[in-house]
Amino acid sequence: MSYTNFTFDIDIDGIALVTWDMPDRSMNVFTEAAMLELNAIVDKVASDASIKGAVITSGKDSFSGGADITMLQKMLSKFAADKAKDLDKATKVLFDNAGYMTGLFRKLETSGKPWVSAINGTCMGGAFELSLACHGRVAANSDKVKMALPEVKIGIFPGAGGTQRVPRLTDQQQALQMLTSGQALSPQRAKSMGLIHEIAEPTKLVETAKAMIKNGLKPVAPWDEKGFKLPGGPVYSVAGANLWPPAIAILRRETYGNYPAAAAILKCVYEGLLVPFDTGLRIEQRYFTEIMQTREAAAMIRSLFVSLQELNKGARRPAGMPETKFKKIGVLGAGFMGAGIAYVTAKAGIPVVLLDRDMEAAAKGKAHSDSLISDQVRKGRAKPEDKDRLLSLITPTADYADLAGCDLVVEAVFEDSGVKKDATEKAEAVLKPAAVFASNTSTIPITSLAKNSVRPKNFIGIHFFSPVDKMMLVEIILGKKTGDKALATAIDFVRAIKKTPIVVNDTRGFYVNRCVLRYMSEAYKMLIEGVPAPMIENAAKAAGMPVGPLALTDETAIDLAQKIMKQTMRDLGEKAVDPKQMALINTLVDTHGRFGRKNGKGFYDYPQKPAKKKLWPGLKDLYGQLPPERVDYEELKQRLLVTIALEAARVIEEGIVTDPREADVGSILAFGFAPFTGGVLSYIDGIGAKKFVKIAKGLQKKYGAEFKAPKLLLDMAEKGETFYQRFDPYARSEAKKAA
Repeated sequence: MSYTNFTFDIDIDGIALVTWDMPDRSMNVFTEAAMLELNAIVDKVASDASIKGAVITSGKDSFSGGADITMLQKMLSKFAADKAKDLDKATKVLFDNAGYMTGLFRKLETSGKPWVSAINGTCMGGAFELSLACHGRVAANSDKVKMALPEVKIGIFPGAGGTQRVPRLTDQQQALQMLTSGQALSPQRAKSMGLIHEIAEPTKLVETAKAMIKNGLKPVAPWDEKGFKLPGGPVYSVAGANLWPPAIAILRRETYGNYPAAAAILKCVYEGLLVPFDTGLRIEQRYFTEIMQTREAAAMIRSLFVSLQELNKGARRPAGMPETKFKKIGVLGAGFMGAGIAYVTAKAGIPVVLLDRDMEAAAKGKAHSDSLISDQVRKGRAKPEDKDRLLSLITPTADYADLAGCDLVVEAVFEDSGVKKDATEKAEAVLKPAAVFASNTSTIPITSLAKNSVRPKNFIGIHFFSPVDKMMLVEIILGKKTGDKALATAIDFVRAIKKTPIVVNDTRGFYVNRCVLRYMSEAYKMLIEGVPAPMIENAAKAAGMPVGPLALTDETAIDLAQKIMKQTMRDLGEKAVDPKQMALINTLVDTHGRFGRKNGKGFYDYPQKPAKKKLWPGLKDLYGQLPPERVDYEELKQRLLVTIALEAARVIEEGIVTDPREADVGSILAFGFAPFTGGVLSYIDGIGAKKFVKIAKGLQKKYGAEFKAPKLLLDMAEKGETFYQRFDPYARSEAKKAA
């Protein structure tokens, strides 16, 4: 029998080699077709007496990315369509579908023939669950090999036996840490945990796997043998008593109850270890079916997997534009931002010219890259030769003539229109006509900066976030005259340096900063009202934000907030900024010299390490403090999320962001907007426009005009629409194709 997704060969020793190599895909994934074929292969191996066992490996550089998440989306869509007719029947269908992979892997595990997984590269999710169901596991000794069960990161959990096999192979503490964090394991780490048996050199991987079968590998999983004992001891033991109560408390502390899948993992492991293995699988399947029905799972799968992948693949790239292969890139300004841009460019293997006013400043910028890559080498995440290669690609200079031949120049000089004008003119004087010029600005509209250019069609904004090496989002800003070539080149660059691009039309603050400033502003308002600072910060974290608004202001600098406020007042008038908030910031900066983390004094005090930062005690003396019992804590959480969501809705209404995928993914990657909601627009869609508008009106009545819902939301509430219905990105894509 021939297969589409696998090849099947039997050697002279009677060992079958099953090679997973899906056509027209860069990575193997579990689709319905792939699972049906694997099911047939398991039957073939089990029923053919001449076959002694089987090795499964990959014909690609990676082993597999796991389940095709779009398959899960189809399951959810079918459930959503069917549940209105018959909820019980729809749930049963979802339960059965969710259990297919579980059944397949258990069938392999109990087939009576030994199976060995030969892991040659990335092995994620369902693929690692398949490997765990095999009787032997061998991983290649390579940096390319990473094994993980990362499903919790997209709102679900390992539902094909992962929560049952991992804690039966390693101790419960390590199992819980791996399952609830989605952490990736190296071959060495996986072996030390007991999750794989051997590590082999890549060229001997399959040979080593076959040797396990030849040497008498038992075709029985440990938990199917009589007398099996859990590696870390039973749940009801001294060790269990010391583990489970703290584990539950830690999960609550880390997630604030916002991630149902993480809580379900603890339930699956705890309950599953108290019963026979097959009953444990049934428990897991029931919880998986329950989690698949949650709002969090649907939203996180869409934004953090499907939409993120689509944007990373260039969903917003203009059609028909040839892809740019970068031979040389220029960065103007070797300060912290420019140096970071140079680093990620060189890390992508692209030669970069790093220019500043003199060689000393340019060399200092290159030294930043030296520091970053040296740290990676120290931590074992890079090799000395990687460092040499990266640094060889960065050329520091003070001479604009060295920019000749650049395909793209990214300007990251001081945030001043005059300085940017000078840099633009000097760079364009030596650039080839087809080169693209990009400005990394966070506040100045691109259209106004493009007036300094002799070729505004090739002028675009590329807004990085700090620190560049860690932040995954990049805003690409279109000026009024920016052409498709410039947009395509900018997207190609962002993809080349492995960041996620979102496309934004020109406006003050663009998209991300407009939302972030609302978040900070609401916190200032709360302080002025007398809300204790710890309650503000804790409410933000409980709402799902990774960093409280006061801590975030410190990170970006309070004196920068002051500059932005003053510039806004100059540009838009005195009423554009709340005078009470301006007074708060002025007091911190001018009276107390508190600039933020950069000078060790802001809303927080930053003592010498290892001491942790703590809120500045003087904050409570600035305004009369409300007794905590008089503060509505749930309302604080609501205010912080709703004010951001309303600003995002205004941005959509104004046509600044036109694709809801970009608004959602951008809000999570840039400032960590409550990931469990799926992003800022999914947050509104999840609540429902009608209910959200009602919430906003209630807050507007109590706290002011910043909670006024835009006309777009009022219209959506009246029509019962969601953002993904009204601004369906796929309908637009199909329309473009048809045109």
